[in-house]
Amino acid sequence: MRGRDTGGAVLHGPALLFCPGDRPDRFGKALAAADSVILDLEDAVGPDAKDAARDAVVAALPGLDLARVLVRVNAPGTPWHDADVRALAPFPEVTVLLPMVAAPEDVAALAPRPVIALCETARGVLAAPSIATAENCAGLMWGSEDLLADLGARPVRLPGGGYRPALQEARTRILYAARAAGRAPVDTVLVDIDDLDTLAADSADAAADGYVAKACIHPSQAETVRHAFRPDDRAVAWAREVVDEAAARPGVFRLRGQMIDAPVVAYAREVLRRAGVTG
Repeated sequence: MRGRDTGGAVLHGPALLFCPGDRPDRFGKALAAADSVILDLEDAVGPDAKDAARDAVVAALPGLDLARVLVRVNAPGTPWHDADVRALAPFPEVTVLLPMVAAPEDVAALAPRPVIALCETARGVLAAPSIATAENCAGLMWGSEDLLADLGARPVRLPGGGYRPALQEARTRILYAARAAGRAPVDTVLVDIDDLDTLAADSADAAADGYVAKACIHPSQAETVRHAFRPDDRAVAWAREVVDEAAARPGVFRLRGQMIDAPVVAYAREVLRRAGVTG
């Protein structure tokens, strides 16, 4: 998805895989497993390894496909944030995943670099509509684990696997804020690596609701996310027919008993985009 006014930043999804910044031996493997990799200088790296991780990421960037690389820097106000930002200066095209965003000024401080704003506190979620208006904001992502801690909530899912109301509200707010501003909405991680059933359900819900990508914490999760976001053959065939008919029959028309108007055609085009169909 191309965000509005983001300087051409493109988020490659749907499977975004976190990779510890102090494990350069895994960078290439992570890119091979997922659509994009998030080289992590924050939560995945301990305080004593921050400098080494930063050096490893900067050294590796020239050899990577930068269109598919994001770097999660340390949060503004931490001892490592400014050094992270300075180290990335030679790579202005690299999108930054900025944690603990609470205001649009946090994102604007990195302009013109494209930024995915990670809203993972109550303040950040409530400020999401204004955060998304920052000129260099390429997308919004919500962070369930830090948000749970900030809310003082318990990490318990509903019996059917869904989110409890407080987290579901945050997930919905981030989606609306991103879409209203023309930014890419990114769904949060699932920390239970082996629970692929819940991951599949989360990913299917995210895709159905309008999210364009979901973050992963392990390579084994990437294909489950991809499968959930990928339209099936029946959906692709329907979308092809709608787009072809719309080209020949401008305006509103009837197709196999369904009224087809501009919003339906736009959705059909989105189905084809997700399926990787061009032309």
